[in-house]
Amino acid sequence: MTARIIDGKAIAQEVRAEWKVRADALKARGITPGLAVIIVGEDPASKVYVANKVKACAELGLHSEHIVLSADTSEATLLEKIAGLNADPIIHGILVQLPVPKHIDSDKVLKAINPEKDVDGFHPMNVGALVIGNTLLPPCTPYGAMKLLEKCGVEIGGKHAVVVGRSNIVGKPMALMLLQKNATVTICTSKTVDLAKFTRDADILVVATGKAKMITGDMIKPGAAVIDVGINRMPDGKLCGDVDFDSAKEVAGWITPVPGGVGPMTITMLVANTVQAAERAAK
Repeated sequence: MTARIIDGKAIAQEVRAEWKVRADALKARGITPGLAVIIVGEDPASKVYVANKVKACAELGLHSEHIVLSADTSEATLLEKIAGLNADPIIHGILVQLPVPKHIDSDKVLKAINPEKDVDGFHPMNVGALVIGNTLLPPCTPYGAMKLLEKCGVEIGGKHAVVVGRSNIVGKPMALMLLQKNATVTICTSKTVDLAKFTRDADILVVATGKAKMITGDMIKPGAAVIDVGINRMPDGKLCGDVDFDSAKEVAGWITPVPGGVGPMTITMLVANTVQAAERAAK
């Protein structure tokens, strides 16, 4: 068996086209969805992520503001900037690129964002809404992973889904979204004893640990759908995921590559959340 490759780039373009229709409908009413992205400091990876987000907004004709603050910006100054964006009617989504410098409390920053403009889905109110199953702004990476499964026709209801990783950004919300779709969900971590016992039983396997190639082909159930959220840079400069792609693709039924799998969907769902926030504000 050779797995079918889940082309995140192609699916992202398809999903963006769907949301552009909704964005254009708002623009016809005189409302242009607006996203403000704040970056504090000079983190190279963050710069790349932010540039990609601004580019995605431009593709859909959204208004975007790219706010760059120096690494020595005070917490009070950042919070003041967020307060101004909260009050700005042309801004529907606010994103503060993490990580922020150590002298700034990231929890305080995330809580300062108006929950209705929290397009990252990290505000405690939106996390709570996700727990009870009625959030309108889901965290973008697990939201994108769910959309990949949907677009590939992977059945979720009644299946055993195993999530390896328990972060607030991916692992926990991913598990909640799979539960909402009636999967039986097991959450593991990189420290789970006999991890392979769980992963081999997964019809759907989502891996987000930040450990390069930790899941190998012999740890995967034949025919499983494998969603690799990890992205790691190897000594030779190449990128790889948390799944050993070469061995896994010989066993899995579906698999995401790294890069080109979940990554494009994360940015796509950020745009989707921005449009949805604008629709909500328009009502």
